[in-house]
Amino acid sequence: MASDDNAMQERNERLESRLALNERQLNVLREKNRNLDRQLAAAGGNNQRMVAMLERTRDEIITLKAALEKDGDTPFSYGTIVGLSPRHHPEPGRAIASTGAAGADVIQGGRKLRVAISPLLDIDNLQLGQEVLLNESLTIVAGLGFEAAGELVSVKEVLDDHRVVAVGRADEQRIVRLAGGLLRETVRVGDSLSLDSRTGLAIERVHLSDMQSLVLEEVPDIAYTDIGGLGPQIEQIRDAVELPFLHPDLYREHGLKAPKGILLYGPPGCGKTLIAKAVAHSLAERVAQIRGTDTARSYFLNIKGPELLDKYVGETERHIRLIFARAREKATDGSPVVVFFDEMDSLFRTRGTGVSSDVETTIVPQLLSEIDGVEQLDNVIVIGASNREDMIDPAILRPGRLDVKIKVKRPDAEGAAEIFAKYLTTDLPLHEVDLAEHGGNARATVDAMIRTAVEHMYGTGPENEFLEVTYANGETEVLYFKDFNSGAVIRNVVDRAKKSAIKELLTTGMRGLRMEHLLTAVVDEFHEHEDMPNTTNPDDWARISGKKGERITYIRTIIQDKEHPGSGRSLSTAEASPSHETGQYL
Repeated sequence: MASDDNAMQERNERLESRLALNERQLNVLREKNRNLDRQLAAAGGNNQRMVAMLERTRDEIITLKAALEKDGDTPFSYGTIVGLSPRHHPEPGRAIASTGAAGADVIQGGRKLRVAISPLLDIDNLQLGQEVLLNESLTIVAGLGFEAAGELVSVKEVLDDHRVVAVGRADEQRIVRLAGGLLRETVRVGDSLSLDSRTGLAIERVHLSDMQSLVLEEVPDIAYTDIGGLGPQIEQIRDAVELPFLHPDLYREHGLKAPKGILLYGPPGCGKTLIAKAVAHSLAERVAQIRGTDTARSYFLNIKGPELLDKYVGETERHIRLIFARAREKATDGSPVVVFFDEMDSLFRTRGTGVSSDVETTIVPQLLSEIDGVEQLDNVIVIGASNREDMIDPAILRPGRLDVKIKVKRPDAEGAAEIFAKYLTTDLPLHEVDLAEHGGNARATVDAMIRTAVEHMYGTGPENEFLEVTYANGETEVLYFKDFNSGAVIRNVVDRAKKSAIKELLTTGMRGLRMEHLLTAVVDEFHEHEDMPNTTNPDDWARISGKKGERITYIRTIIQDKEHPGSGRSLSTAEASPSHETGQYL
């Protein structure tokens, strides 16, 4: 019995233990059930919120769709972009959050507005100065091009941040911003720009032909070796121009300043312009040597004097200011700049000598202020050329302005031979007869041609007599062809001879240049100029032709007397009308 009671007790304990375990499991299941109920309730709430959110999203999409459709409704208004504002985060306390949205500043109807950009547009495709279309809500819905018309202004000074000082009508100055393609270009002083006066934006560069034709920024390819018969003059100008560039330290050590200007004067056709071009070419070579480079830039601003004159008051002075502003700009990188005024007497006459007007009273002071004004002309050299230096205002010619004055004389026999050698070379086709006379040696043949032509041109026999001049003191002098020779005449003689050789080849089939062609060309060249001396005003003609000194009162052309006795033209100063102008000259 005792064993049965023990077994029963153990079974009851196991049953009680199992019952307790089942109760605990039941409690766990009940807790899970409560959690599931809570989660189900939360999911139901979330589902309700999602449904509400989807409904609101649907309503917003419908609203946005309607708004986008309305954006395309006409009419549209035009505006011009003056600023772009990408999306950003405004600084607290300085702007509200809504100002950080992407937008654009436009000028529309005279007002400056910050407007929105349609979400269908990319802000990166919009540019400063571009015209845009705005809908009734003042939202940009389309980007257009740039305004094609505008006010013409000239750049006076280039500032930072894509701004310039521009001069417009009545010399009114204003600061304008660059826009459009000008943001990718280099804007220089003197450039003409198209300005949208409503927005203050310069849209494009306008290429005008007038200023470009007056200033040729060419780099000449003429060297000193290409010039013949002007050795002393070339040495003078090299000393005046190249020494300061090559040895600036020595100049500073000795308290010397580089000359600001050079005047080349003398008869026409004797090489004044060639020398000026050779100066620019030589300076470029010297700068290249100093910098150790193969090439270097130099600028030759060739100013066509008479074309610089303008009928509008102040325009000529403005052009002069622009020329020197451009020269300073070119010289900022150390490149030498030569400003060459050809026919300087036409622009800068002595003040008070004008007959119908006194434009020189303002043009001359403008040049003086540019040469020795406040702004330095570093690396800029002014060269003037004239065959009437007596007409140039003395204030320009004084030391400190045009410091160096070089007279370019007519070539003598030796100089003429050098010039002939530039045009008569051994690579030209020479006639077999002339070659045979010198053993087939082309060099000897050409030298003989040059020597004979020079002897013929510079002879003082009766056949070379050209003019008889009478001076105020009663003395007379016979002038020969050699007294009116020049490099231009020599080149023309050679060209005539070459043309005769071509005509002979076409006519007879005989090829080559002959001595006969050259001598005939010399005679024809001088005979062609028999009517050139201006006997109407002999003293003015003499100044231009380079015969200065005693005043000339009478000129007689001898060459016509030889061919037709009694036909020579002559006129004394007393008989000449004071109203006659200087006519053609040799």
